[in-house]
This record gives sequence, C-alpha cells and structure tokens, in this order.
Amino acid sequence: MAIKITDECINCGACEPECPNNAIYEGGVEWAMADGTTIKGSYVLMDGSSIDADQRNAPIAVDSYYIVPNKCTECQGFHEEPQCAAVCPVDCCVPDEMFQETEEELLAKKAKLHI
Repeated sequence: MAIKITDECINCGACEPECPNNAIYEGGVEWAMADGTTIKGSYVLMDGSSIDADQRNAPIAVDSYYIVPNKCTECQGFHEEPQCAAVCPVDCCVPDEMFQETEEELLAKKAKLHI
C-alpha cells in the first residue's frame, strides 16, 4: 500500500529528497505524474481515470508535506523499506490503509513510472 504523511508532520522536509519516485511534495505545491519519472503522455491513475503526465494537479495537502498515492511504491524495487519512513524524525510516514497494494502491484507501478 502507499505511504501517507499524518498530521504529526513537522514540515522538516527530510522525506522529500529520499523518494525515488518524486511522490512527496511540500504542502501547497502542485504535483504531476511526470515529476521525477519517465512518464510521457496519458497516464491511467489507480482509480481508472486518465490524466496527462505533465498536467499540474491541485495539492493533496496545504499545511504539510504529502505523498501522491499514484506515485508511491513504498520504495519497492529501490530499497528494503520506505525511505520517507526511515528518515522521518517523528514517524509520521505510515501505510495508507486506503490504498492496499501487493508487492507485485507496487513493482508493476514502479515499472510504469520508470520505463
């Protein structure tokens, strides 16, 4: 499953540079599927909708860092554990129960993000 950042976030920013998928954004910053990935053109999101990879999307959070679930692979294929959780000083990077994914699904997502 994807990782989420809880309300305990102190906005230290330690997690952002650690993400191999560029799935972590500062609060209030727009995101795009193309950021930090090799995706070009149309991309199908987990909910079945399609967006242009370069399309700027509304921030998921305004007051704290956030993780885009469609880009989070829990660092599968890159590291042994989610790097955001490993570096977080307040342990606010936790599994997001709303996005249940198997290891195989996470690896397939990684393959789509980094062709």
